Amino acid sequence: MEPQPCQTMDNPKPLSGFAATTLQKVRNNLAFRSKWLEVNGAMGDLGTYIPIVLALTLAKDLNLGTTLIFTAIYNILTGALYGLPMPVQPMKSIAAVAISNGSSFGIPEVMAAGICTSGALFLLGVTGLMETVYRLIPLPVVRGVQLSQGLSFAMTAVKYIRKEQDFSKSKSGGERHWVGLDGLLLALVCAVFIVVVNGAGEESRGGGSDDDGGLGGDEERPGARRRRRLRRIISSLPSAFIVFLLGVVLAIVRRPHVLKEMKIGPSPIKVVKISKHAWKEGFIKGAIPQLPLSLLNSVIAVCKLSSDLFPEKNCSVTSVSVTVGLMNLVGCWFGAMPCCHGAGGLAGQYKFGGRSGGCVALLGAAKLVLGLVLGVLWQSSSHGIELAMAFRDMASKEESFVMILYAAVSLVGSSAAIGFVCGIIVHLLLGLEKYE
Repeated sequence: MEPQPCQTMDNPKPLSGFAATTLQKVRNNLAFRSKWLEVNGAMGDLGTYIPIVLALTLAKDLNLGTTLIFTAIYNILTGALYGLPMPVQPMKSIAAVAISNGSSFGIPEVMAAGICTSGALFLLGVTGLMETVYRLIPLPVVRGVQLSQGLSFAMTAVKYIRKEQDFSKSKSGGERHWVGLDGLLLALVCAVFIVVVNGAGEESRGGGSDDDGGLGGDEERPGARRRRRLRRIISSLPSAFIVFLLGVVLAIVRRPHVLKEMKIGPSPIKVVKISKHAWKEGFIKGAIPQLPLSLLNSVIAVCKLSSDLFPEKNCSVTSVSVTVGLMNLVGCWFGAMPCCHGAGGLAGQYKFGGRSGGCVALLGAAKLVLGLVLGVLWQSSSHGIELAMAFRDMASKEESFVMILYAAVSLVGSSAAIGFVCGIIVHLLLGLEKYE
């Protein structure tokens, strides 16, 4: 028998088939499709993330460093798992309840609400019931979810631009001045810049060949080529990243003392003590209003939108429901803001160029650095229109009616649950009318 060669660093043991396949899949999922567009896409969800996390930090003393670290880990893992710009957003309904209820709904209640909501989603996922729910909910209701969320984001963005904001109280103040480092004129210039660079978010923007299609004669071809080259250069600019950096620079210029107040090093991570009263308050005031929104927008609408934008990817409601559950069943015990996925964040990151899991993994790496080195952050929103455009596949007046009804009731009544119930009832009534 021949002696076996010694295992050395120069002759490493090959990975097993499963490990090699998994590693290759993770590499593919995190691979950038386009460097600057992926960087730009990473900015697409910050308009939702920053105001909510900042408001809870100011109003409820949320541990910002812990939240940054945990959401960074969520970003990196979901990017590696799904291979698409799957967002990680704060649970909006829980945040709204916390800010509006004063001292009676503090951090223990926030964490209890996040754990209860995520526990329900996790159970729906592991038992397979989420697939049944997904099949039963009609498409117009899902589109209504997306339309109402998109319009809500767009309206919030306009409100942030027009009025001064007190994030600690989640209230708008007086009208902004036209001129200044945070004036309306600067906001309009930034908005025009983003529209010029990104257009309506179409895939072919800035593309095309150098051939002008044979129209206009030889003498027009050099000019047409120059125009197409200029369009490609403009469309390749990371518009959201540039605007975000501008916002950070202007914030420091306006309040330079902020730099002196920053402390180097991560904030301490502690286990949150949750009393029986906090569990009760968190479940009743936080989890019950949040669960319908998470079910519809964070799971069902996200999976539907991902199948529209990335038909080649397998993003099941079961896996999304389980990942939302696992994130908070771990992070909330340590004081990290309850988080979920969201159709609005996915639409925003896609619009600005995010096409891979590397987009959100990059954002996660940036959060991790901030959470470990500092413990602090800033921004505003513009991805609502992209999400609201999900209504394009409504083929009949009946479907459009159900979608618009859901959106209207949700926005006016400020409740996704009421909109959902009304949408389902009207969908069934219209179906009954057809049957008769």
